[in-house]
Amino acid sequence: MVAPDCEGFAVMEKPENHMQANDSLLTLAVEGWRLARLFSRVLGKLDAGEGGRYANQIRYFLKRVEDSLQAADMRLVTLEGQPYDPGLPATAINIGDFAPDEHLIVDQMLEPVIMGPQGVLKTGTITLLKVG
Repeated sequence: MVAPDCEGFAVMEKPENHMQANDSLLTLAVEGWRLARLFSRVLGKLDAGEGGRYANQIRYFLKRVEDSLQAADMRLVTLEGQPYDPGLPATAINIGDFAPDEHLIVDQMLEPVIMGPQGVLKTGTITLLKVG
């Protein structure tokens, strides 16, 4: 990959710089996603008339995060409401609360899964809920 320097000459970027930039983008995306979720919960406590403008701002922010990830050929994946399977690309922090034969669903995403063209780039963190 080639990037212009301040004098207009092309300088070769080191592959590790590209990987570090992707890691930084992943970190910012996850932290932004977590902040947006927290902000949404706070909005739920406001009067309906007060929260509308702020809800639009958080939707815009999340769209920008998704667009930035898409430009890097990545995407956020949430698993909420899906049946739990041990093969999901997420760590269930409360799996010990359930028997092995119980039917479970993903209750909440604490951190999203991030997918890239080759598969999972970052596993998520979830909580589970017993069905029925």
